[in-house]
Amino acid sequence: MRADHMDVGSNFHIDQQPGHQFTLRPGQPNDAAACGRICYHAFKAIAERHDFPPDFPSIDVAQGLLAYTLSNPAIRSVVAEMAGEVVGSNFLWISGTVAGVGPITIDPACQNVTVGRQLMDWALDTARDAGVNSVRLVQAAYHNRSLALYTKMGFVAREPLSTMQGSVPRVAISGYKARAASEADVAACTRLHQSLNGYSREGDLRNAIAQGTAMVVEHDGRISGDTTQIAFFGHAVGESNEDLKALICAAPEFAGPGFLLPTRNTALLRWCLEQGLKIVQPMTLMSQGFYNEPSGAFMPSILY
Repeated sequence: MRADHMDVGSNFHIDQQPGHQFTLRPGQPNDAAACGRICYHAFKAIAERHDFPPDFPSIDVAQGLLAYTLSNPAIRSVVAEMAGEVVGSNFLWISGTVAGVGPITIDPACQNVTVGRQLMDWALDTARDAGVNSVRLVQAAYHNRSLALYTKMGFVAREPLSTMQGSVPRVAISGYKARAASEADVAACTRLHQSLNGYSREGDLRNAIAQGTAMVVEHDGRISGDTTQIAFFGHAVGESNEDLKALICAAPEFAGPGFLLPTRNTALLRWCLEQGLKIVQPMTLMSQGFYNEPSGAFMPSILY
C-alpha cells in the first residue's frame, strides 16, 4: 500500500462475520459531517462512561476539526464503511521522520468487530510506506481498551500526562520573555528541538507561525523555548521549566480541552496547581519505533 496512493477502498473486506463486513477507503472532504458526528459521539460516550468531560463540546466543533483534517493534503486519512455507511475514521499526521495518529474514532454501535484494529493497521502501514521511523499517539489513560489495543500492536507507554485547564496565570517569569514567533526564529527553534528531542518539528512551527499562534521565549539574549500553541493540539519545548512557565503565562488562552503536561515533571505540575489550574484528565503518550527521551522540559500535543 503506497503512502502517496492509498488504495484501500476496493472490496477490502476485513471482518467476515455475517453483518460485520466493512471496507476501508481514503477519506474525502465530504466525509466531514458523518465522521465528525461519529467522532463527537464516540469521545462523548467513553468519557461520560468514566465520568470525565468529553473532548469536544459539540458536534459542530468535532465536524470542524474533521473538515480540516480531511481537506488537508498533508494529513493522510482513512474511512471505514459498513453496509455503505461511514462507521469510523483515522488520521496520520506526518512531520519529518515522526508521525502522530488520530483522532481515531468508531461508531459506538460498531464496536468489537475489529474496525479499530484495522484503522490502526492502516496508520502503521502508511507510516512505514512513508519512511517514518516513529509513530506516536496520546490516549486517554482511563480507556483501558485502547491502552490494551495499542500495547498489543507494539506501542510503548512513554509518558503519563495530565490535561491542564483553567485561567491563564498572568505571572512574570523573571529573566524570561515570551513573544510571537516569526519565520526568522525557525532556524534557532529547529536547532533547539533537535538538541532536546532528537528530531525537528520545523513544519509544525511554520504552520503555527502562519496561523499566528506560535510563540518563542528568550533568555540570556537567545531563544530558549518555543510553542506552536499552549493548547490540546499545540506542543512546547524549553531548556528549563522557566521557559515553559513563560510560554504558559503568555498564552492568550488554553484552546480546546486544555494543554498536556508530563505528570512526572512534578515541579512544573505543582507550579500550575499553585496558579489555580486544574487537572482535567490523565492521558498517556505512547510510541512505536524510535523514541528519544527529551532532555529538556516539554509539553506534547494530543498527537505527540
